[in-house]
Amino acid sequence: MSATGTRRLTTAQALVRFLAAQYTERDGVRHRLIAGTWGIFGHGNVAGVGQALVEYGDVMPFHQGRNEQAMVHAAVGYARQLNRLSAQAVTTSIGPGATNLVTGAALATVNRLPVLLLPGDYFASHAAGPLLQQLEHPVEADVSVNDALRPVSRYFDRISRPEALLASALRAMRVLADPAETGAVTLALPQDVQAEAFDWPEEFFADRVWRVRRPAPDPEELTEAVRALRAARRPLIVAGGGVHHSEAEAALTALADATGIPVASTQAGKGALRHDHPADLGGIGHTGTAVADDLARTADLVIGVGTRYSDFTTASGTLFQAPDVRFLNLNITAFDAHKLAARTLVCDARAGLTALTEALSGHRVPSSYEDEYRAGRSRWEEKVRAAFRADDDGAVPTQTQVLGALDAVVGEEDVVINAAGSLPGDLHKLWRSRSPRQYHLEYGYSCMGYEIPAALGVQQAAPGTAVWALVGDGTYLMNPTEIVTAVQENLPVKLVLVQNHGYASIGGLSESVGAERFGTDYRHRAADGTFTGAPLPVDLAANAASLGMDVLRAKTVRELREALSTARAATRPTCVHVETAAARDALPAEAWWDVPVAEVSAREPVNDARARYEHAVADRRHHL
Repeated sequence: MSATGTRRLTTAQALVRFLAAQYTERDGVRHRLIAGTWGIFGHGNVAGVGQALVEYGDVMPFHQGRNEQAMVHAAVGYARQLNRLSAQAVTTSIGPGATNLVTGAALATVNRLPVLLLPGDYFASHAAGPLLQQLEHPVEADVSVNDALRPVSRYFDRISRPEALLASALRAMRVLADPAETGAVTLALPQDVQAEAFDWPEEFFADRVWRVRRPAPDPEELTEAVRALRAARRPLIVAGGGVHHSEAEAALTALADATGIPVASTQAGKGALRHDHPADLGGIGHTGTAVADDLARTADLVIGVGTRYSDFTTASGTLFQAPDVRFLNLNITAFDAHKLAARTLVCDARAGLTALTEALSGHRVPSSYEDEYRAGRSRWEEKVRAAFRADDDGAVPTQTQVLGALDAVVGEEDVVINAAGSLPGDLHKLWRSRSPRQYHLEYGYSCMGYEIPAALGVQQAAPGTAVWALVGDGTYLMNPTEIVTAVQENLPVKLVLVQNHGYASIGGLSESVGAERFGTDYRHRAADGTFTGAPLPVDLAANAASLGMDVLRAKTVRELREALSTARAATRPTCVHVETAAARDALPAEAWWDVPVAEVSAREPVNDARARYEHAVADRRHHL
């Protein structure tokens, strides 16, 4: 340290020291903002960030990944489990290491989850060039592959001089800690600047606390919201992920208890009420329950809490069909609050729900409405029990019976992770959430390959908790590499690997639009190019074992139950492999989803699908 109150460090060393001193605070509880760094080192970051992480390993934990996209998924899982109050950083080399971040960055930003990306970049000095792995642009010399991260980042900067980090690092932390703006943040780091020394002010390394706001509702907006709620005869709450991010589950329960307003949930919001709460209707939308979707069609006031109203939630604009339906949106982000021409409460979810409960004192929905939705809940619960039930323990299980077996094994605080395939639909309809963090579906980006690395991040955030990653064979083949990381980091995640020999979800969708399941099966191809009925001789269980997992093979319902119980008690990464039978009584979608069908075709399946499409799309409404 110099006598002038500065410290001479390289840019990368200064960045790591700075990150180690950043904190968030909400409700008086403090968290490390950047709790650790994932990394794969190569040309572009090994001499800079890599060296800095070695030097300051005592204050910045390091986690070694195997795939750059997967490292982002792990960091996102970590941040979501901790309600966005703590995040992780990800460093990569220049070139392909950096571009592999793009999908993970998009996932983080779509889902409003914080992650800090630190990709290597070309020489800012242009002293050496073209570099190995550098993209040369013929007319824009300041462009690199990292510019591909601009549209998927909530904040982006290229640190072309050491002193530029002073302002940019603070801006990056502000975005990461801001509940209304958070997402992926990218600081592209030219490799020569990473290694360049600078005299940094001591204040840059002082502990800094970023207070996470709980903005209260505007009094006038609150008055209008209460007036609308008191006038409604058939109100319906749609709980989104913002309920969880705000830790507003108890406030939502209090509102439902006091008013009797029923609650349906998006994929991100499921678990906002316990599954056995009298007002819980389960999932809503294309993958929702019959009771939730039936009430949505007749609701006169829809109260969206922390939801961005994706097309799955609104059934592509066809779900909310009451002639006089209106919307009231409580959201910390004005962009989402104004959707569907809604009245708005732009505020923190917990603060807003608490204010509504107090202002609605003495108000309750009609008893006939409560009787109606509770009867609907009972009917749906019968469908859940039927889907989970296995009358023959010696039979090959269906996918819903796999979920039923898992439902019987999980504890109150277990976490179940999924993102893509046919499992999200079954889970949204059927899963019985026992606690706020149990249901972990990444369905904003629905990224195949998310589940296994996300399980690592969740396990880091919640040590001692049983964490289950549910994947189909298609998803597994996309990204199994972080199994090695789970073994290295001693993270006892549980993998349920469902083998159904292809893309089951997209296969069904393909058939529904007349595309005849083309290109969705994992089957042998005959000499004439057609697929035969024989499945490929792949052994994914053996693959998982070769990467270091303990593997349990289950061929029947009985064996599955035993394997799941064994896996839950395991202290090492453990895989339960099960091949499923086709469901004879699969639950159909309760609401539409817009997947356009070819307008003309010589194939009859397409023409039939087009007729169904035109009938369904006629119900779309533009709420103004």
